[in-house]
Amino acid sequence: MSKRLLISIIVVLLITNIATLVMLNQGHQVAIDSNHERLSARDVVAEINGEEITYIEWINSLINRNGKSQLKTLINQEVVHQLADQYHIEVDEKIIKRDISLLTSMQGIMTKEEAKRLERDLRNDIIYRYQLERLLAMDHSVTEEEVQTYYQKYKSQYNFSEAMQISHILVDNARIANKVKKELDEGATFSLLAKEYSKDKETRSNGGYIGFIHTKSQFFPNGYESVARTMNEHSYSEPFQTENGVAIIYLHRKLPSIEFSYEESKPYIESELALEQLDQTLSAEALWEQLNVKWIYD
Repeated sequence: MSKRLLISIIVVLLITNIATLVMLNQGHQVAIDSNHERLSARDVVAEINGEEITYIEWINSLINRNGKSQLKTLINQEVVHQLADQYHIEVDEKIIKRDISLLTSMQGIMTKEEAKRLERDLRNDIIYRYQLERLLAMDHSVTEEEVQTYYQKYKSQYNFSEAMQISHILVDNARIANKVKKELDEGATFSLLAKEYSKDKETRSNGGYIGFIHTKSQFFPNGYESVARTMNEHSYSEPFQTENGVAIIYLHRKLPSIEFSYEESKPYIESELALEQLDQTLSAEALWEQLNVKWIYD
């Protein structure tokens, strides 16, 4: 994957962690961490030794510090949405899943609910980014030869290879492993047992967490893949023998391989090459003149 694409993906990941505020008539409804509460201007949102901070003080601070940039973000999103509809620009579901997998593989351990929420937020931002690229590159063409050359050089980086997110507990013998398994069956926490029993010094202090490992990687522990393939996500295995001892693994997530043909990759490569040749920044503001945009900062 090119440097431009990787940087834009990481930026998307950062953007999705910003809290959003929704303003409604007859009061304000605040959405924080999926909880919604209706507040009036004088409602207290914090108190420090008797000193109160009201909702309106909080909102004014947010507007003064970030109001212009956040409003611009909302305008940009709507501009891209309208123009993408106008020009019938859609993003292949396969591309969306590839980027979600890539970004997910950069994350730590998440619950099922956290993973679903992240994927929902990432989906919207990924669609926005690719539609924006296509819109900015519409009036600039690249040759078939340029696209072919680029594809041959970077085609493997457009694919996502299968990955598994794993933790493990590694002990010396079956007796200890069976003891650990019994405690797991009785409801003990995997990460705490890893800190107590695992002899793997590199992962023990982190609750046995190894991370996301691509199955083709040389760093995937021998024997783990075949066991993990028989498991469901968010479950632990039976003890099994390895070259370093007896292991129990916890499978957090499985991410399947996603591969692209030349024809599938071509529209996105064309946009990327066009933006590079134009030295175009990935900003929707260049598209505002195509629509009747009015905002308070005019």
